[in-house]
Amino acid sequence: MKKNVFSKKPEEELDVSDKSLEDQEASVVEEAEEPAPIEILDAPPTHDAKYNEMLDKYQRCLAEFDNYRKRTSKEMAARYDDGIRAACEKLLPIVDNFERALAACDNKEDSFFKGIEMIARQFDNTLDEMGVKPIAIEPGGAFDTNLHYAVAHTEDENFGENAVAEVLQKGYIHRERVIRPAMVKVVN
Repeated sequence: MKKNVFSKKPEEELDVSDKSLEDQEASVVEEAEEPAPIEILDAPPTHDAKYNEMLDKYQRCLAEFDNYRKRTSKEMAARYDDGIRAACEKLLPIVDNFERALAACDNKEDSFFKGIEMIARQFDNTLDEMGVKPIAIEPGGAFDTNLHYAVAHTEDENFGENAVAEVLQKGYIHRERVIRPAMVKVVN
């Protein structure tokens, strides 16, 4: 139990006559109960392990989100390109019919011909703006199974073996991917 230093009456506490002031202060301090020794508990567990674990989880989460964002961005771009290709596949027969109409017309000065020609040019410009290009094939060029679709074979001394003799229908390509291979006649 603690002794209260101030519970004594003031006259009992200090005797002014016999002792010097320093001695009186020392006696008061000696009479006071010594404080209980400080009990040192085990040091709190370090939070470094928990911190490192949470930091690792946080960094992994950020990396996963960054990968997700990049993957989603690529998928969206691929979907856009797939949409362009799908739409062009539907439009290419119309472009072919305009080209056939232009080839079949005899009177090139007719206003009807000029109207068809303007519409065909507009289709070509639109396809070009979308990044769709016709596959360039020269008669006598090498046959490529990735770009050409052989529908007929012929014998011709003017061309070498496996050469394109004639283009029957134009092929189209969009960003290095074939939308429609060109239909060709091949020399054997």
